[in-house]
Amino acid sequence: MKTKLKKGDRVIVIAGKDKGKEGNITFIDRKNGRVLVDGVNQGFKHQKPNAMGQGGRIEKEFPIHISNVMYSLNGAPARLGVEIKDDKKVRVAITKNGRSVID
Repeated sequence: MKTKLKKGDRVIVIAGKDKGKEGNITFIDRKNGRVLVDGVNQGFKHQKPNAMGQGGRIEKEFPIHISNVMYSLNGAPARLGVEIKDDKKVRVAITKNGRSVID
């Protein structure tokens, strides 16, 4: 799935149980269209004990669908686009107040 989001971008969750939370993207799974956002969609993984260590409930973050996040520009959601400036492609955040260049 094609996306204009990148690893390290600050995003806002716009749908689901964590609606309104912000975090940075730590991983993008383009094949399944999912992103891993730190501090969002946390749950427990039950792990059996093995030779490497002790078992138990391990808290971890689970991926959410990419359509449920939106780029955050100064705490407000913004759409992303691409413009050509000086013969180079640049990412642009589009808000109610206008456009601003990212990167």
